[in-house]
Amino acid sequence: MPFPSWLPILLGVLTAVGPISTDMYLPAFPAIEATFGGQAGSAQITLATWFLGLAIGQITQGPLSDRFGRRWPLFCGVVLYTAASAGCAVAPDLTTLSLMRLLAALGGSAGMVVPRAIIRDLADGHAAARMMSRLMLVMGAAPILAPTLGGLVLKVADWHAIFWIAAGYGALCSAAVWWKLPDTLPPQNRVKLGVGAQLSRYIIIFRERSFLSHACLGGFAMFGLFAYIGGAPDVFINRFHLTPSAFGLLFGACAAGLIAASQANPRLLRRFGPSRLLRLGVRIFVAATLVLTGIAFADVGPWWLVALPIVVSTSCMGITTPNAVVGALSRHAGHAGSASALMGTMQFALGAVSGVLVGAASDGTARPMALLMLFGACGAAVADLCRPVRP
Repeated sequence: MPFPSWLPILLGVLTAVGPISTDMYLPAFPAIEATFGGQAGSAQITLATWFLGLAIGQITQGPLSDRFGRRWPLFCGVVLYTAASAGCAVAPDLTTLSLMRLLAALGGSAGMVVPRAIIRDLADGHAAARMMSRLMLVMGAAPILAPTLGGLVLKVADWHAIFWIAAGYGALCSAAVWWKLPDTLPPQNRVKLGVGAQLSRYIIIFRERSFLSHACLGGFAMFGLFAYIGGAPDVFINRFHLTPSAFGLLFGACAAGLIAASQANPRLLRRFGPSRLLRLGVRIFVAATLVLTGIAFADVGPWWLVALPIVVSTSCMGITTPNAVVGALSRHAGHAGSASALMGTMQFALGAVSGVLVGAASDGTARPMALLMLFGACGAAVADLCRPVRP
């Protein structure tokens, strides 16, 4: 199906709701804890509720997009995200902030599910991987800009302003969906299922080996990534005393590596094929987290020695993420929304667990973060060994 050249850009902007809302307020963790009188690591509960909301939201957004088309569920979700982000800005306590983050995630999850389903509506195989890489070029700019922007905002305002900016971004996304986004799922292809039938569909998808192995691979990779996201503020701001703006630059380096890898992905696909390339990305991920764990337990050296293997491991996401998504959805063209939702739910449920664990295990060193990243890498490696091999 032909699509306008600007569509991947718009889909990337919509998908970036996730990383913007995850990354922009990370430099503000110490300030949030100071405002509400919480102990070190207490702000991570808001990150865990955000991941939990994404997990719950995605399992519902997929069926909605398969039933009502892609456009309306996405529009309603982004509107909810906008309103809840404004609620975060005026939250009087940590509990309310966590609840508003949960609601924002329930709405923002539409931006995670529906764009992937739109890509599957339009393309498959190498064409879908190329389109996904173009989407990640735009989406990858968000982790570069978001923490840096958050650090700059904290220089001139308090953390509340960060959530007002997120609400403004959501309002712009709502307008873009309303005015520009086409619906790629024709009415005759929409599926109306009851709760029981939808559960049966999820079970069928979940039991399909290619979906399950690719989804687990992507999910454990996300587990490792979210261990870094959740643990980084404590490690680099509290342990190594980086300023919020310097912390933002570290996130920018990680995101720049991810973008570079995602843009190299189409060329590498032609040379190695999706199966070999995915396995290579997973092996580099495991090697980088092993090095990180050794450095963390040695507990010597400057901050950049810890940061370097993190940059390498996060860069691997530019290869593993698009190819894992394409592999998981490849055999589910008739219900791409449901398959995308199930994959997203698995990923962010693991992310929520990772966020809780890294906060609970925080000890002032990089060890908990490194161990959880290594666990995610090993889980991805096991899933990679279990997936059906394709050329």
